Amino acid sequence: MTLRARPLAGLRLLATAALAVSLSGCISLVPKTKPSQLYRFGAAPAVATTDAPAPADSVGVFRAGGVFQREASGDRILTLTGQKAAYIAQARWVAPAEVLFDEAVANAFETASGRVRLVSRGEPSRSGYVLRLDVRNFETRYDGARPTVLVRVRAVLAHSGTQPQITEKIFEASVPAGQNRITAIAAAYDKALGQVLGELVAWTNGSVA
Repeated sequence: MTLRARPLAGLRLLATAALAVSLSGCISLVPKTKPSQLYRFGAAPAVATTDAPAPADSVGVFRAGGVFQREASGDRILTLTGQKAAYIAQARWVAPAEVLFDEAVANAFETASGRVRLVSRGEPSRSGYVLRLDVRNFETRYDGARPTVLVRVRAVLAHSGTQPQITEKIFEASVPAGQNRITAIAAAYDKALGQVLGELVAWTNGSVA
């Protein structure tokens, strides 16, 4: 009985080794994908186009919900070449673009020297105006030799009284990237958004004055 058990044990050992080799071969066939590089925008301060008045008495402006370009609202970086749309491979924003945009808007008003102070939903503060921002374009266009970042925002400002007076304006910035590299494209997003928010903050302060 002992002499017969040894060959069987040897066969089991050989079968286990063969299975391990076959599994290791299968694992090596799985394609390896490179991790996406993460980028952000909105860190640069907004560029004001006019001198805002000194903050003697702050004016509360409620930031209402708006619409963000759907195909660009996530963490992927949208590009357009003619009628073709695509996303830059192995590159993403650190958070959805819509979230980063909201943070940049809040920071632009907080750091400005004007009277306007944004009031968010649920904040215990009176607001005499309502501001709605619709991001129409937030994309990289390949129409020329270099990629160009386009940021286009429609702003609607209304008085929160019983007879609201509405005024609106389109803010747009088109900034060519220094070169066709993702780092240069991300920098162009930062610059374009800074220009748009600078004009937006100045316009809002001038409208409520």
